[in-house]
Amino acid sequence: MGVKRRPAFDVRAYLDSVGIRSRVTTRQRRDVIFSQGDLCDHVFIIETGSIKLAVTSRAGKEAVVAMLGPGDFVGEGALAGQPLRIATATAMAESRLLAIDKQEMLGALHEHADLADHFLAYMLARNIQIQADLVDQLFNSSEKRLARTLLLLARFGKEQAPHRVLPNISQETLAEMVGTTRSRVNFFMNKFRKLGFIEYNGELRINDSLVSVMLHD
Repeated sequence: MGVKRRPAFDVRAYLDSVGIRSRVTTRQRRDVIFSQGDLCDHVFIIETGSIKLAVTSRAGKEAVVAMLGPGDFVGEGALAGQPLRIATATAMAESRLLAIDKQEMLGALHEHADLADHFLAYMLARNIQIQADLVDQLFNSSEKRLARTLLLLARFGKEQAPHRVLPNISQETLAEMVGTTRSRVNFFMNKFRKLGFIEYNGELRINDSLVSVMLHD
């Protein structure tokens, strides 16, 4: 007997139903949603598209810390008293987001248990993924780390993921996420393509068979 899945939580519909004010904002590829050092005054929820979170050091070196997609929260650190953004959020494809004032969101979480439950479940899942990312970085080869990154970007295992097609993402960005060089990423991407795990045809399509890389010792 299969596990009964909970229905997807429609955040925008819920906010509208309980009278919580939100604003829809659309960003084009490479548009900045907020920059490192900006005030934490809003929380965003991604409806469509893809958002990159990156941190820049004082020396100007950028590190990609997350790639987020539909259903993900962006800038939720504002709810924990974070005064300034610690990362820059940039659209990697045309994206539509809900923007909610920080105080409005805090009040909503206190007053509406369903929203609080959804947010808590999201943050717990995000924390588990961060721990898995750390284990991956410490113990797996760069080939496995790249495969896992591609699967995560393609939202492998997400019930609502309609396609395994990635936004236009450079090999330099993948290298930053994986923690390796661009030449190594290029080598493994060519290998994955020859094995039929990925496809290039004006876009990057990830096939579910790529998961076999993760299972191979």
